[in-house]
Amino acid sequence: MSKSKSVGLVALGALFLVSACDMPNPVANTADEAVAADGAMLSKGNGAPGGHDFQLNIIGVPKDKTADMTGNNGHRIFVPLSGKVAINLVEGDYAVLDANGTDRDGALFQLPDPDVDGDGVLDGDYAIYARALGKPDGIMKITTCAELIDDLGGTVLNRKSDVYDHEDAFCSIDTETVVLERGKGKSTFQEVSDQLLSIVFEVEITLDDGSTITELIRIPLFDDAIQDEFWEVDNNGLRLAQLRFYAL
Repeated sequence: MSKSKSVGLVALGALFLVSACDMPNPVANTADEAVAADGAMLSKGNGAPGGHDFQLNIIGVPKDKTADMTGNNGHRIFVPLSGKVAINLVEGDYAVLDANGTDRDGALFQLPDPDVDGDGVLDGDYAIYARALGKPDGIMKITTCAELIDDLGGTVLNRKSDVYDHEDAFCSIDTETVVLERGKGKSTFQEVSDQLLSIVFEVEITLDDGSTITELIRIPLFDDAIQDEFWEVDNNGLRLAQLRFYAL
C-alpha cells in the first residue's frame, strides 16, 4: 500500500543514497536515545524490553488451513511448516485482518506507519523484536518486499519474490533478511525493526561519464516509492516465531 508523502522521489534519493559500509540505523539510534532519556525500555533476561504493545505469533503448521479467517482479530498468523508465503501489510493500528497464510492469498497484517512525518526516514516511533520458539532445529526467514513505482534513478539489482501473485515485487537485500533459528536452550529476542519496517534496494546508477556506481537506498513501509508491501516468510520447520512491538 502506498501513502501520500510530502517528499518526492528525488528527495528520497538524496536522503537514502549511502554506501554499504555506513548505512544508518535510525530506529536503533532512536531506541537508544529513548532508553537513555527515561529508562522506559528496560531489557528483560530474554533480550526484549518490557511492556510490549502488541504480540504477533507466526505459527508453522503441517497442513493448510481451510477455514475463512478474514477479519479474524487474533494475535496469530498461520503459515506452512515448510514453504514460502506472504504476510501482506497495510497501514493502521495493530490487527490481524486475515490469519490464514497457508492459502494462495496469504495473510494480512495491519501495523502503524513507521515514517509518520513523511520525510522518508524511520522515525523510531516503535520497534520490533523477534525470536524463534518451539522444537529445536527449525529456521524461518522473513524478508520485506514490495513493488517499486519508480526505478530509483537506476537499475535495481534486488531479487524478485517467487511467492504466488507477488512475482513483480522486489525483496530487500540478503543482509536485511531476518533469520530466526530455534537452537537448543533458551530462546532470546533480537531487534528487527529496520529489516521489517523498510526495504533496502541496491541500485546501479550510470554517471554522466558512462561509469556506474552501486548505491543502497532504504525506503520505509508505505512510502510513495513502493506499493503492495509484504513480508516474505520462508519457513523450514519452525513452529513458532514471535514478534513483539514496542512504542518508543
